[in-house]
Amino acid sequence: MKQTLASACAVFLVFTSCNMENPLLVESALPYGAPQFDKIRNEHYLPAFREAVSQAKAEIDAIVDNPEDPDFFNTIEALEYSGRALDRVSGIFYNLNEADTDEEMQSIAEEVSPLMTEYSMYVSLNERLFERVKAVYERRSAMALDPDQEKLLEETYRSFVRRGANLSGEDKTLYSKYSEELSLLSLQFQKNSLAATNAFFINVTDPAELAGLPQYMKDMGKEYAKERGLEGWVFTLDYPCYAPFMKFCVSRDLRKRMYMGRSMISVGGEFDNTETVRKIVDLRMKIASLLGYGTYADYVLEENMARTKDAVEEFLGRLLEPSLPYARKEVNEVYQYAVRHGFGGEELMPWDFTFWAERYKEAEFAFNEEQLKPYFRLDNCIDAVFGLAGKLYGVTFEERPDIPGYHKDVKVYDVRDADGTHLALFYADFFPRESKRSGAWMTEFRGQSIYNGVEERPFVSIVTNFTKPVGDAPSLITHDEFTTFLHEFGHALHGMFAKGRYGSLTGTNVSRDFVELPSQIMENWAYEPEYLDSFAKDYRSGEVIPAELIDKVVAAKNYLSGYYQVRQLQFGIIDMAWHTLTELPEEGTVEFEKESIGKCAVLPEVQGTAISPSFGHIFSGGYAAGYYSYKWAEVLEADAFSLFKEKGIFNRDVAASFRHNVLEKGGSMDPAVLYRNFRGHDPQPEALLEKLGLTGE
Repeated sequence: MKQTLASACAVFLVFTSCNMENPLLVESALPYGAPQFDKIRNEHYLPAFREAVSQAKAEIDAIVDNPEDPDFFNTIEALEYSGRALDRVSGIFYNLNEADTDEEMQSIAEEVSPLMTEYSMYVSLNERLFERVKAVYERRSAMALDPDQEKLLEETYRSFVRRGANLSGEDKTLYSKYSEELSLLSLQFQKNSLAATNAFFINVTDPAELAGLPQYMKDMGKEYAKERGLEGWVFTLDYPCYAPFMKFCVSRDLRKRMYMGRSMISVGGEFDNTETVRKIVDLRMKIASLLGYGTYADYVLEENMARTKDAVEEFLGRLLEPSLPYARKEVNEVYQYAVRHGFGGEELMPWDFTFWAERYKEAEFAFNEEQLKPYFRLDNCIDAVFGLAGKLYGVTFEERPDIPGYHKDVKVYDVRDADGTHLALFYADFFPRESKRSGAWMTEFRGQSIYNGVEERPFVSIVTNFTKPVGDAPSLITHDEFTTFLHEFGHALHGMFAKGRYGSLTGTNVSRDFVELPSQIMENWAYEPEYLDSFAKDYRSGEVIPAELIDKVVAAKNYLSGYYQVRQLQFGIIDMAWHTLTELPEEGTVEFEKESIGKCAVLPEVQGTAISPSFGHIFSGGYAAGYYSYKWAEVLEADAFSLFKEKGIFNRDVAASFRHNVLEKGGSMDPAVLYRNFRGHDPQPEALLEKLGLTGE
C-alpha cells in the first residue's frame, strides 16, 4: 500500500511539474494574462491538448454527476464555463497554425483533430448531460431568467440538437465518424492549398520581361529571388505580389502563367484538392441528412438571418439580375479600349482583363494605384486607423513591446476606452510569409467574458498579407489594402467592444450573415476626403495628398462595380451549388463549378481552372453555405453608413449608438432586432445597388 501511494505521489509530482513547465497550461504572469508566445514551443501543444481535454471532461462529468436537480446555474452556466483551459490551448494553436505554421504544427493538427472531435462528441452526444439541459429548457417559462440567460439556454439546447443529441445510438456513432473525417479533410484542404501556393513562382531572368512593373515590384522580385538562391527576379502568388503583377506586367505570356498558377491552386498535381472537395461535400450531406435536414445549406442557414436556402438564392438572384448587364457592359468597354490601344482582335482573356482594366482606369480617371502608394505608408495608416477609432469611440492604442507576439513581425497594443479602462490587447500581423496562409482575417486568442465575477477582456488579432518593406523603402500599401485594413479592423472593434457575461454570446459570436456588418461599414471611410486628407501624406516629401487625387479616388470608387459585384455573387453561387446538393454530381469538381456559374460568366472560360479547390472560406473556414453573407452585410452597411453620411462621418452620437446596439451586444439578441435598434428600420437590397451605381441611368 505504501509503495502504491508513493508511486501515485511520484506520478502526480511529475505530472504537476510537466504542467508547470508548459506555458499553455499555467496562468500567464504577463499583463492581462497575455499568451506567453515567447515560451511556447511545438513540443508543448500535444501535452497541453491532452491535459486540457482531460480537465474539460472532468468538468463535464461533474455537471452530469451533480446530485442536485438541474437548473440554469449548475447545468447551463456550468457548461458555458467548462473547458476554459482547452479554449486557451486551442485558441492559440489553431490561430498560429494559420498565421505561423510549419510541417510539425500541421502534423500536430492532424493528431489533435481526432482528440478534439472525440471531446466534442463526449459533450454533444452525452445522453445524461443532454437530459439535464433538456430538463432546464423545458422549464424555461417558469424561471425568472435575464435576457442573456434566456438566450444562452436557447442556444445551448439548440446546439445539442444540431450536434446529434436526439440521434439513435447507431446514428450517433455515424455522426462522430463523419465529424472526425470532416475535421481531418478540412485540415488536409488547408495544408494542400498553402503548399500549392508556396510551390508556385515565376523566375524571370530577362530584364526586358519586367516591362511595366513598378520599381517596388522589381525590388520585391529581386528580394524573393535572393531568398531562393536564384538569379534575376521571382514573383509569387502572395497577394501583394500577384495583384500588381497582373495589373502592370506588359508580358501577356507571363500574366497568363501567373493567372494559371493562381487559378489552378490544388487542381491536380501533388497538392490536389479536387477530390478533397467532393469528400467534404459528401460528408456534409451525410451529416445534414442524419440530423434531418434536406441539405447542408438548410442545416447552416437555420442559424443565420437568411434562415432558408430559398431566401439566399432569391437574394443572390435579386442582386445578380440588375448587376449582370452592367458587368458585361464594363467588360466590353475594357475590351474596346484594349483594341483601340494595341490589343489584337482575339478574346479578352482573364489574364488580359486586369491589365487592360487598369490601363482604362488610368485613362478614364487619370490616376492609378501606384500614384496613391506613396501616400499610404503603413505606419501612417496604422496611426490613421487607430485615430479613426479614437474619433468615433474615444479609444486609444499604446504599443506594448513588453508583451510578446508570436512572430517578430507582430506588434501588440494595449487598447483603452475613453475613460482609461483597459478594453483589449490587439495583435497586428501585417506581412506575408510562407508560414502564413493567404488573405486577411480577424481572430481572437481569448474572447470577452465574466468568470467568477471577474471580467476577462479579449485578446484580438488581425492578420493580413500587405507589401513588406524592401531595402530602405518603408512598407507602402495600396488603397485596396488600406480598405482591407479597415475591414479587418472593423471585426477587431466588434471583438474589442464585446460586453456581456457569456463568451459564447459576445463579440463576433453572431450569425454569419451579420458578422460582416461591423467590418464592411468601416470600408466606407477609405473613400471619405475629410478622413483621407487627415493622414495621407507622401512619405518622401510630407506633402498632403492632393485634393484632386482624392477626388479621382472617390470618382473611381464604382469603377467596374458591376463586374466585382458579379464576381462576388459567383462565389456565393458556387458555395450554394455545393451545399444544396442531395447527392454528389457525376461530373468532377472543375466541371461542376463551371456549370454552376456558366449563366453568369462575364469572361471566357479557361479549361482546367477552378476556384473550389482553393476556396478556403467554404472548405476549411467557417463560411460553408454562408459566403453570400458578404453581400448580405453589404446591404446592411450601405444602409447603416447612410446615417453617418447624414449626421457626419465622425459623429460621436451615431458611433455611440452603433457601438451600443451592434458592437457591444454580440449574439445576445436577434441580429435583425439589433439592426433595427440602431437604424430604426430594415434595410433593402436596393440600398447596395444605389451605392454601387447599379440602379439605372
